[in-house]
Amino acid sequence: MSAVISPIREPLVNGHKTYHQITEDICSPTEKAPGKSWIVAFILAVSCLGFGVACILWTIWQGIGTWDLNRTIGWGWDITNFVWWVGIGHAGTLISAILLLFRQKWRTGVNRAAEAMTIFAVICAALFPGIHMGRIWLAFFVFPYPNTRGPLWVNFNSPLLWDVFAISTYFTVSLLFWYTGLVPDFATVRDRARGFRKKFYNFLSFGWTGKAKHWQRWEALSLVLAGLATPLVLSVHTIVSFDFATSIIPGWHTTIFPPYFVAGAIFSGFAMVLTLMLITRKVLKLEDYITLAHIESMNKVILLTGTIVGVAYLTELFIAWYSGFVYEQFAFYNRATGIYWWSYFGMMSCNVLAPQFFWFKKLRRSIVFTFFMSIFINIGMWFERFVIIATTLARDYLPSAWSYYIPTWVEIGIFVGTLGIFFTFFLLFTRIAPVVAIAEVKSILKTAGDQYTGPEVYEAEKRKKQNEHAQ
Repeated sequence: MSAVISPIREPLVNGHKTYHQITEDICSPTEKAPGKSWIVAFILAVSCLGFGVACILWTIWQGIGTWDLNRTIGWGWDITNFVWWVGIGHAGTLISAILLLFRQKWRTGVNRAAEAMTIFAVICAALFPGIHMGRIWLAFFVFPYPNTRGPLWVNFNSPLLWDVFAISTYFTVSLLFWYTGLVPDFATVRDRARGFRKKFYNFLSFGWTGKAKHWQRWEALSLVLAGLATPLVLSVHTIVSFDFATSIIPGWHTTIFPPYFVAGAIFSGFAMVLTLMLITRKVLKLEDYITLAHIESMNKVILLTGTIVGVAYLTELFIAWYSGFVYEQFAFYNRATGIYWWSYFGMMSCNVLAPQFFWFKKLRRSIVFTFFMSIFINIGMWFERFVIIATTLARDYLPSAWSYYIPTWVEIGIFVGTLGIFFTFFLLFTRIAPVVAIAEVKSILKTAGDQYTGPEVYEAEKRKKQNEHAQ
């Protein structure tokens, strides 16, 4: 018995599309020559990537002394950016795995790009710990393995090692999940291609023919990977928070960090998805598939997680006051009134105050407001990581060791380089793979059957219900 979609529920695909129209609309960006806007964006992204690579090579050649780190502030922009990128990578798996298990159909318009964003963000994040080692050629020591040079093992008690296992597992499962969803769509592009492109997509689709057995195994594998990925969403940033929470440094040693970090990661990840998808839907003309219903649903998640983050901030302040521990109190007093006060107020305004505008439905459904808000949120989440790291370390127990941290051009260049890596991969992704999941979008129409309604019918039914309620 097929599922029935309520006739008053806002449609997730506009325009009364047929299966052929869906295929044409979503596959055409991979088949046509790139436009001028794509070429300009790609050149800019590759330029940033090249500058970042040059800064990384300069750091390896000259050493970590090229960064403005010191005995007081041993972590700076590198770990700040590491945590920021890991947080951005959370939204893809959340949209794909958890919403799939809960049968939330609104995920189908944005899950493909969100999964790709996860992969690219984790790649950017993984660069920073390796560079931070100083001697990057010894990075293989973070992995435990038998060797012939004696009993040399990593410190399993260190949360930094837990990061290696958590993030590598998360990346592997996310990559498998992303590619599994792409297989049927690669086959669709293959059947429309000619020459080398046909052979290329035939290789990517693993000979997919669309048999019932293929679909059965595809759905079973998707559910298994979703089940594996769901606990990873919670565990990865929980383990990243242990880098701080298991220390004894005032301002870090707190049990609220795990749920607080997870909520913040989902918060920033959804904001980045909106930033990318609002541009993508306009440039690739996918407004009928990434609708206002998708945007509103994502803004609701941002409102929820932003409120959780705000409660966590206030809880930290309350616990610092209630503890009566003078060093803990000073750490939070220094965040708000110390030398980095500007980052603290940037964090509070962008992460706590700004998302509250999404209580208003008109703003939740505003494209322009949502786009700028998504950028503000990611700026605020970067400030949050900077506040936690630099502000806390700048003022330790010895006033004679206090210092002020300013990033060098090399650190800024590496961060710009990771932005270049991220957007270069994402732009290539839009040219190679369908940005929206074709098979899953078609499944919406299939399960809806004759009950599917377009936006005109939806608005008419909505007005009818409102009139009945008024009477």
